[in-house]
Amino acid sequence: MPSEATAMKPGAIAQDRATPKAGFGLTAGAWFAVLFLNLPILFIVLYGFTTDEQSYTFPPPGLTTRWFGVTFGRADFWHALGLSMSIALIAMLMALVLGTLAAAAMYRFKFFGREGLTLLILLPIALPGIVTGISLRAAFDLANIPFSYWTIVMGHATFCIVVVYNNAIARLRRSSPALIEASMDLGANSLQTFRHVILPNLATALLAGGMLAFALSFDEIIVTTFTAGQQETLPIWMFKELIRPHQRPVTNVAAIIVMAITFVPILLAYYLTRDTQDTAGSGK
Repeated sequence: MPSEATAMKPGAIAQDRATPKAGFGLTAGAWFAVLFLNLPILFIVLYGFTTDEQSYTFPPPGLTTRWFGVTFGRADFWHALGLSMSIALIAMLMALVLGTLAAAAMYRFKFFGREGLTLLILLPIALPGIVTGISLRAAFDLANIPFSYWTIVMGHATFCIVVVYNNAIARLRRSSPALIEASMDLGANSLQTFRHVILPNLATALLAGGMLAFALSFDEIIVTTFTAGQQETLPIWMFKELIRPHQRPVTNVAAIIVMAITFVPILLAYYLTRDTQDTAGSGK
């Protein structure tokens, strides 16, 4: 009579080994990390409804939706929100074009200094934001470029390009070069190959990269501080409101709006890229 171990299917044994049950310590550590990361966000939401307008006391003395009306009634809030959204949109579009072209060049061609150039492309997001901001401010000063709306856009585009580039180059590396060669053999030129072969494979990666770039640009404050001049984006507006003694919950309401706007593209980017292991032509 076969033993219980031998009677088990091999697939069941492999699945059991691949997904062992987590111990108490690992489970507790995971929940602690989740609470550590998300509890401050819950407090931000909570104090957006507090009745106390000068200090944050726990528990709040009362709950109200008054601060949403106060925030929505301020013209400077809407101006800062519109400015941040327009900057994020243009920076995202610039990043999509330049990041895609850079990824295509790095994937398709081999040339001297390619690895060094890759490092330079990734550098803006690898460096601390204050270093990037100071360097951009110095560059604009040397070029006699006045600080304006477009200096913010250029500053944001430097790190947004990296996000799009990383998504695009990762997708290209999972694609088969045989697809491009087959397209060329069938008589397609470079533009036709890019439009009908490469771009469809890159579509979800570029969409996800663009959404992440929009989210990063929308809530950026460090680089913006060095490149904004007299412009006031929503993060800068929130920072100025935070140091005022009255109506502090207005800052929390603005933070809730920022979280809502940035959460949606990040969530969509996750869902667009989570099932892309089987890229067309990969592994063939």
